[in-house]
Amino acid sequence: MSTTASPEAPRRTQARGSWPLYLLFSLVAGTVGMTISWGFLSDSLVALGIPDPGRFTTAGLPFFRAMGWILASLGVGSFLASSFYIAPRPEPLTRARLSVDGHIAARTGSLSILCFGLVALLMIPLTLSDVSGTPFAQTLQPEAWGVAISQVSTALAWLWVALICGVVGTLGLFSRTWGSQPALLCGAILTVIPLGMEGHSAAGGDHDYGTNSYLWHLIFLVLWVGGLMALIAHGRRLGPHLDVAVRRYSTLALVSVLFMAVSGIVNAAIRIEFSEWFTTTYGLIIVAKTAGVVVLAFFGFIHRQITIPQLRNDATRSAAFLRVAVAEVLVMAAITGIAITMGRTPPPAPRDPNLSPMAIAIGFDLHESPTFWNVWSMWRFDLMFGTIGILLAAAYLWALLRLRRAGKTWPWWRTASFLIGCLTLVVMMSSGMGMNMMALFSMHMIVHMGLSMVVPVFLVLGAPLTLLMEAVPPAGEGQPPGLHEWVWALCNNRVIGFITAPGFNTVQFIVIFYLLYLTPLYDVLVSEHGGHVGMNVVFLISGYLYFWDMIGPDPVPRRGTPVARIGWLIFSMPFHLYFGVYLMQLTEILAGDFYSSLGLPWEPDLLADQRAGGGIAWASGAFPLVIVFSVLFAQWRREDEKKAQDYDHRAEEEGDVDMDSYNAMLARMNAGEQPGDEAYYTEEFGEGKRR
Repeated sequence: MSTTASPEAPRRTQARGSWPLYLLFSLVAGTVGMTISWGFLSDSLVALGIPDPGRFTTAGLPFFRAMGWILASLGVGSFLASSFYIAPRPEPLTRARLSVDGHIAARTGSLSILCFGLVALLMIPLTLSDVSGTPFAQTLQPEAWGVAISQVSTALAWLWVALICGVVGTLGLFSRTWGSQPALLCGAILTVIPLGMEGHSAAGGDHDYGTNSYLWHLIFLVLWVGGLMALIAHGRRLGPHLDVAVRRYSTLALVSVLFMAVSGIVNAAIRIEFSEWFTTTYGLIIVAKTAGVVVLAFFGFIHRQITIPQLRNDATRSAAFLRVAVAEVLVMAAITGIAITMGRTPPPAPRDPNLSPMAIAIGFDLHESPTFWNVWSMWRFDLMFGTIGILLAAAYLWALLRLRRAGKTWPWWRTASFLIGCLTLVVMMSSGMGMNMMALFSMHMIVHMGLSMVVPVFLVLGAPLTLLMEAVPPAGEGQPPGLHEWVWALCNNRVIGFITAPGFNTVQFIVIFYLLYLTPLYDVLVSEHGGHVGMNVVFLISGYLYFWDMIGPDPVPRRGTPVARIGWLIFSMPFHLYFGVYLMQLTEILAGDFYSSLGLPWEPDLLADQRAGGGIAWASGAFPLVIVFSVLFAQWRREDEKKAQDYDHRAEEEGDVDMDSYNAMLARMNAGEQPGDEAYYTEEFGEGKRR
């Protein structure tokens, strides 16, 4: 046995599974949540005015809810590991298969998400039992499920969780490729989104701030907790490159702590006064969560000062990291148990008990009719899309700084274009346009057009994916894929190639309009804050995909010629024009009941406002189309110039065969040969070419 192999063999025999730890984390979270909820149950029931639902609901609802969050976090963290912590097999990235470690992580993620789905199904009757005071056994009846889903928003949210978990978990079990893991990671994060749309944050005044801050909180919670659990599992398996994985997680953990702290403060500030943090049950729960985050920050300090340097110096010294990490996750599990009790603890009375119907519906009051001028003076920062715009700009500037430090150049107009897109997104969603989009169809249509046809144009012209690949060096052979590899794989992915194919891409861009406004879907979505968030996300992504292929400098798997893309653009224009005309001629008011219920003080004519929205839809495409046509014609000209340059270069090296043949033909014609002669065709075109 060689000297290098002897220490490795016994080390590999110490690999252990992590399912006992997963069970421990789940039990700790569930037990803490159950204990606190049980202790505060009587106060909650009195405040809510409902009878005691029984011991199983009293103990089971917080227990299983907390366990569900641990399972969701484990699923997210496992797919994060198979995507970014673990190298695939040494094969071309676009079709690389998962390594053994990657396959174990992906399977763990799939099973965790499926178990989370089962918990979600159990939570439907438990939720009905809790809010109605009905014993759990009665809520298991089939007719009770219909009541729960149709009348209890939390039960409906859990149903959506179960459906998403079923799809993501099943796909994960059959996935064997590295390229599918980021999609599964996004799907795992999506499983918790429905829960962010309900609860105290989604009700009452300022619920736009409450919901958006809570969504950010949940996303980074599952990334933070799940990422660490995945690292523990990878270390216990003695997987390779643990030091690389820990460094990457350390950055993610720092970002997660910042987002959770800020979002938690915002959410608490709109629910209760600071003085109530120490005098109410709801406030004491917030204090306990805050104390837990401070403890976790201390653990993070230990990692950065002690365990990460040890791993950097010797990747085999993982014992210290694992010990600290396990203790850290136990604290995270306890904090999760504390946090879920807020769902059963009534917050203090609202500061303004006389909220208007408008404030209850959209989160705030509007006082004046929007005009071209005053929308710029209204301001309410959008915590979701305003934050996204700032983050996109910061990431772009970070990549640009790295590029400059590497001594590379980057066109200034690309930077300007991308930053204009980010600024447009922030201003449009945070100004009077974004504020009024939830109350008026015309303003909704302005934002729709902006998100799908203005912001994406500027973003794609900034070539952000090319910038990232230029700024971030490759991870190196045998190393876990880094940002460079993932961006490259995205640009060369077969799924992206299918989505950005001209036929499919044009259809998806057009169908969004007709599917949303010509079906009852708009009436359903417009009445909920979550519906607005979902619509805006779809508008932005749909527009980015469309213009990425149409005019974007970033590569796509298959891109047609500029002439072909101009043809597809011209083909799509009548559909947009007809859509606007249809809205202007429509006599039925879309979501009329919702808009009427807001009680806007200037009492707008809803039909006239809708027709104005149709006119906006008809006319608003002119500005981006001018840019798109200009870019396509410029690309067409550059393509012709490149062909001409290639032709001239080839002529200089090999001679101009076509011109020589043409001159020879003219010479023979001058010599008396006619095109009808057999000798002419034989010499000019070869045997068998005469027609």
